[in-house]
Amino acid sequence: MGYVEEARENHVKKKVEEALRSKMKQKALKECEHYTAKYAECAAGRTLSIVWKCREQANQLNQCLHQYTNDSVLEKMKKEYMLQQDGKGSLRI
Repeated sequence: MGYVEEARENHVKKKVEEALRSKMKQKALKECEHYTAKYAECAAGRTLSIVWKCREQANQLNQCLHQYTNDSVLEKMKKEYMLQQDGKGSLRI
């Protein structure tokens, strides 16, 4: 499959892509809830010192979030969406 065909296959409308990104972020926050809680606990009562005192917790949270919010995950979600839409379209025929 060429680049043009693949681009067409994975193309979704801007609003759909925004909705998929939002869904991806929600899932990431849910999956990384433990790290979010650890970071929030460290950050409680701090202001500027958060930067160096909570660096480890922030790095752990970012690593976790990155597992669920990257381009490959978004592309996979787009493909799943397109397959669902193709399935709905074939039912109408």
